[in-house]
Amino acid sequence: MTYAPKHAMVRRWWTLAVLSTASLMVVLDATVINIALPRAQLSLGFSTANRQWVITAYALAFGSLLLLGGRLSDLWGRRNALYIGLTGFAVASAIGGAAHSFSMLVTARAIQGAFGAVLAPAALATLTTTFQDPKERAKAFSIYGAITASGAAIGLLLGGALTQWASWRWCLFINLFFAAIALVGVLLFVIPGKSEHDTKLDALGAVLGSGGLFFVVYGLSHAVSTSWSDVITWGSLVMGLLLLLLFVKWQQRSKFPLLPLRIVMNRTRGGSLIALFITSIGIFGISLFLAYYLQTTLGYSPLRTGVAFLPLVAAIAFSATMASARLLAKTGPRPLVPAGMILGMLGTVLFTRLTAHPDYIGHVLPGLIVTGLGLGLIFAPATASATASIKHSDAGATSAMVSTTQQIGGSMGTSLLNTIAVSATMGVLRHSHPSFTAAAERAYKTHAILHGYSMAFWWCAIFFGVGALVTFALLESGVPELEGELLPLL
Repeated sequence: MTYAPKHAMVRRWWTLAVLSTASLMVVLDATVINIALPRAQLSLGFSTANRQWVITAYALAFGSLLLLGGRLSDLWGRRNALYIGLTGFAVASAIGGAAHSFSMLVTARAIQGAFGAVLAPAALATLTTTFQDPKERAKAFSIYGAITASGAAIGLLLGGALTQWASWRWCLFINLFFAAIALVGVLLFVIPGKSEHDTKLDALGAVLGSGGLFFVVYGLSHAVSTSWSDVITWGSLVMGLLLLLLFVKWQQRSKFPLLPLRIVMNRTRGGSLIALFITSIGIFGISLFLAYYLQTTLGYSPLRTGVAFLPLVAAIAFSATMASARLLAKTGPRPLVPAGMILGMLGTVLFTRLTAHPDYIGHVLPGLIVTGLGLGLIFAPATASATASIKHSDAGATSAMVSTTQQIGGSMGTSLLNTIAVSATMGVLRHSHPSFTAAAERAYKTHAILHGYSMAFWWCAIFFGVGALVTFALLESGVPELEGELLPLL
């Protein structure tokens, strides 16, 4: 066995810190602006109907361009893609933070999403080709997975603190600090990866794939503000699925496919992608409804809401770095991911017991801890096994597929679970009695809202339960072998 020099080992761990910082910036930006939206709306004077576009613009650009961004990182080289992604993201954040109009803010958020679609796959691809020793790889992906899985909750905490103590604009300006640190880190620690000059960009595949993902994400986002029965929702989803079907057909014929289909045909990789998809549905749903519950039902401030999510972050970090890092290199993903799914299911079942009475320790904290322990067992092993056994030339495309799966899962979780909650709430409110006093009416409305949350959490639990069965059936025992043309040890 060949041992890498000590300085090379240290360099790899510094590379992990840099990539984790870059990925955290991209992930938390999906939620950091959420708590700041009311203040931003007051400052720029846009309507409540348009408020959703501040979130949707980011999700649309990010989700639709991920496959293209991943392939570009293969063509340009990982470090070049990181430079471009970080710089573009920082510039867009500065523009958004200084926005003096609604259109300027939305445009900046879309540009953020576009550069995030280059940055996220490049970061994961660099991590994939940097850590190849099974024990080091397990530990690295455990840390990376813990940070990624915690991103949504950290975004809520950071957004609440910045909004309450400074200004909503700092929810965007803060990215300049993240990007600056990451850029210096890339310069110092990330080894330049070769670009694939013999590979050409699949232009038609980029149009079909990006177009298909755009319409799918748009349809899911539109369902949040309207309904699943809305013609634009269904029309967008049908158009998106049709374009994605054409994309798959074209990838089978293309000489330089944007997404080589061999990437997704592996059994363990397929099971890992399904695990990440289902988990993203769950974590975005949990973050959404718990944030609503804590602020609207219990009357928490934005900052206190963010702090309330800290046990979730701590549980994820503990589970990922302690359990996954120690076991993944020995057992592989099969025992860990289904166990994490079962814990996620139990945690979301605990959330179905939420009441209008402020009892954080009794009704919120247990669910956060159990769910966090489960998520830590899922993200790291699933991400590691999804990116194992790939050629160096496919690292960007594979990483983009992982990010795309999580983005679509998050969008579907937000829209589907929100629809379920609203429908359940309206079903209860239809039985409201006209003779209710004002106090009784408020109490009944709160009961209806909590019933909606409960139904959404029950569906979250069902998704996790199905995920446990599917991943147990698909994932293989043992550690996936690293095959193909990988970068040598640094």
